[in-house]
Amino acid sequence: MWIALIIVVVVVIAVFSGGSKTPELTGDPVKIGFIGPLTGDGANIGQNVKAAVSIAVDEVNAAGGIDGRPLEVIYEDGQCTGKVATNAANKLINIDKVPVILGGTCSAETSAFAGAAEQAKVVVLSDCSSAPELTNAGDYIFRDYPSDIYQGGFAADYIYNTLEKTKVAVLYGKSDWGEGVKNVFVEKFTEAGGEIVAEEGYEQTDRDLRTQFTKIKAADPELVYFLGYTEASIPGIEQAREIGLDVPLFGADAWDDSKIHTDTGDAGEGIMYTVIYAPLNDEFKAKMAEVVGNDEITICSPQAYDGVKILAQVMNEVGLDSTAIKDALYGVSYSGGVSADNISFDENGDLVGANYVVKVVHDGVAEVVE
Repeated sequence: MWIALIIVVVVVIAVFSGGSKTPELTGDPVKIGFIGPLTGDGANIGQNVKAAVSIAVDEVNAAGGIDGRPLEVIYEDGQCTGKVATNAANKLINIDKVPVILGGTCSAETSAFAGAAEQAKVVVLSDCSSAPELTNAGDYIFRDYPSDIYQGGFAADYIYNTLEKTKVAVLYGKSDWGEGVKNVFVEKFTEAGGEIVAEEGYEQTDRDLRTQFTKIKAADPELVYFLGYTEASIPGIEQAREIGLDVPLFGADAWDDSKIHTDTGDAGEGIMYTVIYAPLNDEFKAKMAEVVGNDEITICSPQAYDGVKILAQVMNEVGLDSTAIKDALYGVSYSGGVSADNISFDENGDLVGANYVVKVVHDGVAEVVE
């Protein structure tokens, strides 16, 4: 009797403790690369994206890793510039020998190293690069963030039809992202019947935009469509108000960075911008808050998280050969993520579909316009 009782107790303990155990991972880690702006322009976004990647990696490993081996990410700082990102990619491709690179985050990063990755047959899955030109970057280049063909068109329609602004000035950073969005916006806005009264560009490293804003003010626009990353946008928004330009300022998804909302103070009150809608869940929000120490989830963090999950799913199915991974990605239909209800790629490796919302900043906080 006692023996039988002991056996029952042992079985019960085994069921309740063994069922919750994390699978034991063995063997060398499966390494993939990451490139994003961990310092410099866009660093707040890049660090937030890195946090999302780390959460996804922990979850993948808790579920058994890649065929029983731990998944590991080699993080490289692309600084949102082509030269730095190229050096980072060359290291990942030629020294680390990764089969996959998650990134770049900025379009300038991805555009710079996509050719080298394509030649080396290394899969690239960008979590944030939206420049339309990346559609034709190569057979191994994917992105689970939409092309700015969607964003530029959405902004043009919203500004013309919802805000009813017909005379618009455009100020854009001279980068793959800035010029890509600008070109689509100008085309779609003028097709709708709007007028571009001024079009001014600036170098991504510029911090004094008073000359451009002075010319824009003289053109008497009803609204300024301002395309900039964080480090140029903050002084730019302040300078626009300093010179007395009191028309609405409307930006794009790069403005979904709380640093812009808080650091511009009164000058940033009422600024608006477009950003892709993401169906975030409470579990993801809680995990991000635990890692980053606040409630901020910037653009591209949901896409980076889902990107890791998609890559893990594919590598568990087909192994680590980059060509096999590439072929499998074209057939992916991923649901249940935090960046979109469903993720799939078209024949160019672009995300299929996009859903944008508009946010407005009040008292340093951005909220969706209902």
